Amino acid sequence: MRIIVIGAGAMGSIYGGHLSLHNEVRLVDTNESLIERVRENGITLEENGVENKFFPSISTGAEDFGKADLVILFTKAMYSAAAIENVMCAVGEGTYLMTLQNGAGHEAVLSRFVDKSHVIIGTTEDNGSLLSTGVIHHGGKGVTNIGLASGNDTNVLCRIKEVFDSCGFSVRIHENIQQLIWDKLMTNVSLSVLTAILQSDMSFISRDKSAFEICKKLIEEAVTVAKAMGLSFDLSSVIEKVRSTSENNPGGYTSIMMDIKNGRKSEVDTISGAVVRKAHELGIPVPHHEMAVSLIHALENVRRS
Repeated sequence: MRIIVIGAGAMGSIYGGHLSLHNEVRLVDTNESLIERVRENGITLEENGVENKFFPSISTGAEDFGKADLVILFTKAMYSAAAIENVMCAVGEGTYLMTLQNGAGHEAVLSRFVDKSHVIIGTTEDNGSLLSTGVIHHGGKGVTNIGLASGNDTNVLCRIKEVFDSCGFSVRIHENIQQLIWDKLMTNVSLSVLTAILQSDMSFISRDKSAFEICKKLIEEAVTVAKAMGLSFDLSSVIEKVRSTSENNPGGYTSIMMDIKNGRKSEVDTISGAVVRKAHELGIPVPHHEMAVSLIHALENVRRS
């Protein structure tokens, strides 16, 4: 399979590296020093106490790649459109675009560039962290969950599963991938966003009565929207799951909290913003999520200034 992986950070390197074992893979990134380092030394993944080397091709674009079968997006959500624009020379009638990014609603961006039936959305349970340029620690390995944004022709999903599984991944195909995406979203739109606003660790939310009351309000709104979408959620079960995640992560910091702390733009528009957009579409009031999005953007601005 001819595959382009956009974004050579930790996750892009893990997928791009492993997929290059049996496929023609092009990593695309804007970091010139990273590109030079990978061209010279490849990608090093620290996995289970062993250093594994991979040598996918890498560049700032895909002009010389030809038409890709699959393009996988691993950039931050705010850069998705520009990143896809950069590789459109490699997108043909048979190309599928896949997102394994955090949050929800990414299919709206991807379907600007290809027919929605050629958009694949999903989640990954693998995780990684950058140790140095071109060197990544591949931590927990898990399932890569995928599904079509539209339609029910699963032949391409079966082919992707075969390709990914042969390179060390474990792919699971879902008929209703939105259920899984929103299940993961529930923690991010409540616990994660609150830690960013309060600049706290995850355990503080369950320990503080006021914080957890806000957390529950955010969960209630998100569950109401999800149910209106036809998804199945039990409110009390979601609350307890989020409470447990908070309690079990003393000293744990979320990525959105660290983005605010370090003055970076966050992905709140595909996290809480995804709930707000869907709620507006369905005519459901979500004042707590609207406030959360506004607060996060205000914090981004004050940190940068």
